[in-house]
Amino acid sequence: MAIKALIERFKRTMRELRLANGANVTVTFALSTIPIVGFVGAAVDYAHANSVKTALQAAADSTALMLSKTAATITSSALQTQANSYFKALFTRPEATGLAVNATFTNTSGNQVVVKATANVKTNFMNLMGFSTMQVAADSQVKWGNSRLRVALVLDNTGSMQDDGKMPALITAAKTLLTQLQSAAVNNGDVYVSMVPFVKDVNVGATNYKATWLDWTDWNSQNGSCSKSSYSDSQDDCESHGKTWTPANHNTWAGCVMDRGNSNAPSSGNYDQNVTAPTVSTTATLYAPEQYDSCPNASTMALTYDWSALTTMVNKMSPNGNTNQGIGLQLGWMSLVGGGPFPAPPVMDPKYKYTQAIILMTDGLNTQNRWYTSQNSIDTRQATTCANAKAAGITVYTVQVNTGGDPTSTLLKNCATDSSKFFLLTSANQMVATFQQIGTALSNLRIAQ
Repeated sequence: MAIKALIERFKRTMRELRLANGANVTVTFALSTIPIVGFVGAAVDYAHANSVKTALQAAADSTALMLSKTAATITSSALQTQANSYFKALFTRPEATGLAVNATFTNTSGNQVVVKATANVKTNFMNLMGFSTMQVAADSQVKWGNSRLRVALVLDNTGSMQDDGKMPALITAAKTLLTQLQSAAVNNGDVYVSMVPFVKDVNVGATNYKATWLDWTDWNSQNGSCSKSSYSDSQDDCESHGKTWTPANHNTWAGCVMDRGNSNAPSSGNYDQNVTAPTVSTTATLYAPEQYDSCPNASTMALTYDWSALTTMVNKMSPNGNTNQGIGLQLGWMSLVGGGPFPAPPVMDPKYKYTQAIILMTDGLNTQNRWYTSQNSIDTRQATTCANAKAAGITVYTVQVNTGGDPTSTLLKNCATDSSKFFLLTSANQMVATFQQIGTALSNLRIAQ
């Protein structure tokens, strides 16, 4: 009975409390302030911890960069010692306790330094809720050598390069760039370079006279002998006089080729603007030999890391002939993907990132190609080649060496991948520094995360 009476009394008291609600506002507010204060306090503590985390991340990034300079040449214990020293000099937040820094170096699929750091931050408000500290963490990675380069040097060898010391400057700049790219390669195959010296034509090597990617139609009609010597200017001249024309032996060819396409139809497939593989069944895809008097001394070189051979070819460059940037650009692009004069490049290893780039250097505006002597006509075709190469993921650098007061080339400005990759030079001696700048950009150390 006592228990029943107690329960009834409790019920009656609760009903009275419910009815007498004037004082409940104070009680309710007092109770509600507990979570409100907790949320506000948590926000304050979290903001403070996030500030410490930002400083922790900045220190980790800087430490990883500094370690990358020596990581490949020191022991893991020395690496850890350096990491602790660098980090503690950079991280100046005394409210953070229990700082732990870990640094590791790996050289699988390129070199990599990873720095991880953790610290505890004392709470003020959340301590009332049982959380005395919050842990913050940072993770920074620096990778280098995991990017591989394939670079095509498309270099002007035209007659105007003999002026103002341009050819000697180009030879020096190209060799300096080769040395720089060689230094960027930790292992053979990290960096490949191809070369395409150009004038109106490009020398793809006279030893290729038996290649199936050549169309001899035009050459045969212009090089040979007539059964009557006075009509030996061409096959048409000979045969129009009822005589017999005998083409010259192809082994007398000097090695130069013209733009791809039919002789009277440059738009036949637009193969001078793309890298479609030459096919015997499609004549317009083949390269047309020409016995060009100004054929470059230096011939093309496929992708290689034979730095000595590349340097030897650079030293062979000499100025002669008219300007056709388009054929140089097309063959430079072809050298990166293979086809025609160039074998298929080494298969790309999926463990690496690849940068494919063309460096197009010229000192003059276009003057002649297979079909035109109109600069505008040649430029229009080349502009499409530029757009196609960039759409295929090729990074294009363009260098205009303008010592003769020519207009700035809109074609070259637009051909470059972006404005930072177009260089307008007004003196030959600027070439060395410019090529070094491009080389630095290509082999630049990159922060992965």
